[in-house]
Amino acid sequence: MYDPRFLPICKEDLDELGWDYVDVIVISADCYVDHPSFGHAVVARLFEHEGLRVAILPQPNWRDDLRDFKKLGKPRLFFAISSGMDSMVNHYTAGKRLRHDDAFTAGNKAGFRPDYATYTYAKIVKMLYPDVPLLIGGLESSLRRVTHYDYWSDRLKPSILAETEADILVYGMGEKPLKEIVRLLKKGVPFSSLKNIPQTAVLVNKGELPTPGKHKELGTTWEDLRLPSHEECVASKKTQIQSYNKVDIECNKMFQRRVLQDVGDKTVVINPAYPPMEYGELDESFEYPYARAPHPRYKKRGDVPAFEMIKYSINTHRGCFGGCSFCAINAQQGKFIASRSRESILREVEIVTQMEGFAGTITDLGGPSANMYKMRGKDRSRCSKCARPSCCTPNICDNMNTSHRELIDLYREVRNHPKVKHLFIGSGVRYDLLLQENCDEKIKKEHEEYARDLIDYHVSGRLKVAPEHTVEAVLKLIRKPSFTLFHKFKEFFDEECKRIGKKQQLIPYFISSHPGCTEADMAELALETKQLGFQLEQVQDFTPTPMTIATEMFYAEMKPDGTPLYVAKTPEQKKSQKQFFFWYIPENRPQIRATLERLKLGKIGRLLLSRTAIAEGKSFSPSKEREENPEFREKDLQKRAERSSLSIVPQKSGEKGRWENSARRERRQAEFGDKTWTPKHERREGRRDDYRPDDRRDNGSRNKFGQQRSNTNNPPRRRDDSPVHFTSKRRFGR
Repeated sequence: MYDPRFLPICKEDLDELGWDYVDVIVISADCYVDHPSFGHAVVARLFEHEGLRVAILPQPNWRDDLRDFKKLGKPRLFFAISSGMDSMVNHYTAGKRLRHDDAFTAGNKAGFRPDYATYTYAKIVKMLYPDVPLLIGGLESSLRRVTHYDYWSDRLKPSILAETEADILVYGMGEKPLKEIVRLLKKGVPFSSLKNIPQTAVLVNKGELPTPGKHKELGTTWEDLRLPSHEECVASKKTQIQSYNKVDIECNKMFQRRVLQDVGDKTVVINPAYPPMEYGELDESFEYPYARAPHPRYKKRGDVPAFEMIKYSINTHRGCFGGCSFCAINAQQGKFIASRSRESILREVEIVTQMEGFAGTITDLGGPSANMYKMRGKDRSRCSKCARPSCCTPNICDNMNTSHRELIDLYREVRNHPKVKHLFIGSGVRYDLLLQENCDEKIKKEHEEYARDLIDYHVSGRLKVAPEHTVEAVLKLIRKPSFTLFHKFKEFFDEECKRIGKKQQLIPYFISSHPGCTEADMAELALETKQLGFQLEQVQDFTPTPMTIATEMFYAEMKPDGTPLYVAKTPEQKKSQKQFFFWYIPENRPQIRATLERLKLGKIGRLLLSRTAIAEGKSFSPSKEREENPEFREKDLQKRAERSSLSIVPQKSGEKGRWENSARRERRQAEFGDKTWTPKHERREGRRDDYRPDDRRDNGSRNKFGQQRSNTNNPPRRRDDSPVHFTSKRRFGR
């Protein structure tokens, strides 16, 4: 039965509405959740707001007779495909193992979307409706708009436009280009003529480039950036990484050039993105009449985990100027922050507090990074000429206004709402912004005030931050600040928690197998985090996703400047790095020990795998150890023996010794000389000739555990040869 809160998804819904046609059909690989955090819902509500009849086709079956693609009929204007979450990341782990769940599907069940969902849906639509225009967008399409490395097939693939034959691609956050497309179609402009709309890409015949548009703000015609052809990129890894590096730089500009790339006898034309949204311009997308719930058709199938996680959370802004090399936010949302107005956020707070099941807790109020709301350059003219991929590394830009005053006031207003008991910040916090040095004292006081407010009122028990690594060389490749800043923030966090009397945890996120990261680097990470008292859980193995510079470094095994780079590529290499996160799990210790011995990092091994905290490790620098003499292990053992009066008990050839203190050694030598002995756990069944320290008589009778059985005919005896009489079931011995 049709629910008026939702958009139509089947023929019965259209009949109840009295519609004999629809203008646009939105196809999604996610199940239909009518909420501003789900792209297909935002796009569909935008079309509805523009006066179009729109229907949604969620998770159509692509394996049967394709009846799902036919049930809504033929749209009057076009099909719009958004795969939702990247289908390959959704389906496979970093080790290319098949996942058995899908957080964007009701009941958390996998199998409701195909691999390469956009490709699959597009080919079916083109086969069934060859005369209907096809628009593609969303994350999967946006990140495949140029030649890119596909980790899952381990090869370079051309632009998704070349493989799907879609008529137009809308990349990034698509509200502005979609509105322009609808406006032109209403005026009667043919779909085939939509060639120069900003933030779109089209495929044209080689040599038939459309007339470039203009930057309205600058009044200048678009300039062109021509990339090496797809075929040239396939022929040379160096050409590919340098080609993508140009795209990466262009994505970080406020006013971009038009990007051109040949693919066979076609040319991909990528028009520049719209300039960043101004304050409050984003409000409309969050204030459409959403039902804020999954469609009722999923009620019997179970909850949608992705929705349950964000059900009572509120988004404040888009974009992130952190510029991490493995993150696709730059390519999708851009580095310039687009913030909602304070009034819009407070209106959504009121809506959330009235939702069914709301118990007083808002689970998150943030964005890609929690504390970038309303941050922007002080001098916008400097920003318009800047192409830095990150405003945070190697240091925070002196032109960036990092004031947290707006966030402090917003947090206070929300937590003082009569229906809000708790306001928690679930998004990751950029602690480097709170520890900025190149700013005035007023801003520094705001940073401290924000940090105290955050820790005092807005931590649910765990505060998430993402240092990602501890080794400087790797952090530089990731585009993250020095790990010393994490030490400073942790110290502040612990002191503040102690002051307010709360037991709260700081949860750091780390990554393994990032290009340039070695096993030795992971060993250092494991040791340093152990010394800080962490047993890591929130970790990830690097997954090469399209349109990030880290993925291109993974593919090319070099930096953008051509410098060779070590890359862990095979499953064995990636597993070897990831195991260092879990040094505290007994099953991992033998393999970690073997790896460290192979790398000649014995000292790290002893400190890392010891079962007690070792103060010596506090001043230990693993990086220096690798520069020492290869025979450092033996020398170090001797020094430790001298310091602690320990020595190694000699063993049989090929076996390791064991430590014993000097007093015990002297007592043993006085009684038994220098004869060797075998530790109890290594003794074999049956009579042995080994001389044991306790000198017990061995009558050759042992149980299945190798323990000597008591025998009244030949009882155990003390050292003075007097018999031992058992008065309980406890056996004689150690």
